[in-house]
Amino acid sequence: MTETLIWTVVALIFIGVYLSWTAGRLDRLHSRIDAARAALDAQLLRRASVTQELATSGVLDPAASIVLYEAAHAARQAEEDHREVAESELSQALRAVFGEPEQVELVRQAPGGEEAAGELAQAVRRVPMARRFHNDAVRAARALRRHRKVRWFRLAGHAPFPLAFEMDDEPPVALADRPA
Repeated sequence: MTETLIWTVVALIFIGVYLSWTAGRLDRLHSRIDAARAALDAQLLRRASVTQELATSGVLDPAASIVLYEAAHAARQAEEDHREVAESELSQALRAVFGEPEQVELVRQAPGGEEAAGELAQAVRRVPMARRFHNDAVRAARALRRHRKVRWFRLAGHAPFPLAFEMDDEPPVALADRPA
């Protein structure tokens, strides 16, 4: 009887350690999601800020300036529920304005344009990377949270189910190909 009790206690301790390790892993994944989301938010804000600066610099023609400024302003001011749409619209506006390499060259030839174009090129290249890191962390957390042991023992606690950030982040070809 004591041997059965000892094995039962050992099994319970093993199960407890395993569940504790799984809960810790899930907590680390949620922390990784938070850090990746903060990095993504920073890159999106940087892209919108650089776009607004370029739109107000007088380097672009008035129509392109208005399109870019309005899209960047909408992206910066968007509520969380509409943020993905606003950021996608900014990506589309950037592709519309900088779809041709000639437009980028016109910007580069203006005073201060080389810096502005380089900064914008860098910003539009970093957004897809930041989004990919965030969505990879979300995918890993979702996979772990789908396991029965996580659901049955409620190892996720009260943390909300992680959501991927889905947006159109395709950079303009003319900017994506340029060196930073």
